[in-house]
Amino acid sequence: MTSPAIPASIVDALDLADASWRPHLLRGLQAVATADPGYLPALAADDFLPTQGRLFAAFAQPLEKVRYVLVGEGPYPRAESATGVCFMDGAVGELWSETGLSKPVNRATSLRNFMKMLLVADGQLQLEDTGGAAMGPVAAAARTNGSIGTLAQLQDNLTAQGFLLLNAALVFRKHVAPVIDARAWLPFLQTVLAVLSERAQAPTLVLWGKIAEQLRKLPETAGLPQAYAEHPYNLSFIGHQGMQRLFGPMALLRAR
Repeated sequence: MTSPAIPASIVDALDLADASWRPHLLRGLQAVATADPGYLPALAADDFLPTQGRLFAAFAQPLEKVRYVLVGEGPYPRAESATGVCFMDGAVGELWSETGLSKPVNRATSLRNFMKMLLVADGQLQLEDTGGAAMGPVAAAARTNGSIGTLAQLQDNLTAQGFLLLNAALVFRKHVAPVIDARAWLPFLQTVLAVLSERAQAPTLVLWGKIAEQLRKLPETAGLPQAYAEHPYNLSFIGHQGMQRLFGPMALLRAR
């Protein structure tokens, strides 16, 4: 039987992935095409985020450097924000303003709550007081205490820690529920996770939200260390002790 064809525009998007990933990602795409031959051709003919060929941008992290696999829900639903990298909002440049977090960070709810979680873990914020008044002194201190100042620096710090920043649904479409696209991409993620599970030092799987949590049921994740939290767009994420224990020692807000 002839394998279903993968649209050229989807294959071309592999150019942003590190070469170490390419054969595995092609197998993952073939798995998607085998499970539902019509999905990828329909996607290629549709409008989806991320744009600019960034579908596999997260895989710029070389395979051999992956120590953590962070899986969120899906791309931000705004063209300027969806980068192909989990919760990295392309509309965000500066992290801080004179009064606290910058307006673009506050608009990116997941990013805002992630940063506040890091600040609580670092002792710079108290969990019971993470609002605007408390953020002012933190932002002022960030200019002199060696903190990072941009989202690009935060992404660099995560990459240096070995994070592969994925989404359960690699695409966002206004007319398709994220859970539907996530289901279509599941064979692809299974292929990726199978490759990672075969490594001598298995990476830790960090799952955010109910869609990502479904990956816990897969046989490919059975041998991986796992950490789970509600999605960061929930305010309760700020106080998640498991995430504080995981991320706190990494000092991600510290400039390298």
